[in-house]
Amino acid sequence: MDESEFNQQVDNVIEHIEEQLDELEADLDYETAGGIFAATFDNGTKIIINRQTPLKQIWVATRSGGFHFDFDQETDAWRKDDDGTELFKALSNYFTEQAGESIELIYE
Repeated sequence: MDESEFNQQVDNVIEHIEEQLDELEADLDYETAGGIFAATFDNGTKIIINRQTPLKQIWVATRSGGFHFDFDQETDAWRKDDDGTELFKALSNYFTEQAGESIELIYE
């Protein structure tokens, strides 16, 4: 994947997250600026999603830590580099934990 494809992939991921959060009407605020997605929860915690172009990774910062995701071409999915968890499954867990309510994000 070249840099242009990588950036388009990450833009699509962030756009998809925003669309789902709008549909869910979750109790949080979010914004995207400079390709960085930031969600702020009522309890003051944040989730930050950004791209690491040189490494071609998506990085996610949460209250419980920082996580790196690589694109797996075989499964056409972003997967956590340490255990292979799919990005949207991981995000569902992170958002649910920080929101204190169930937030399920999926990538179709």
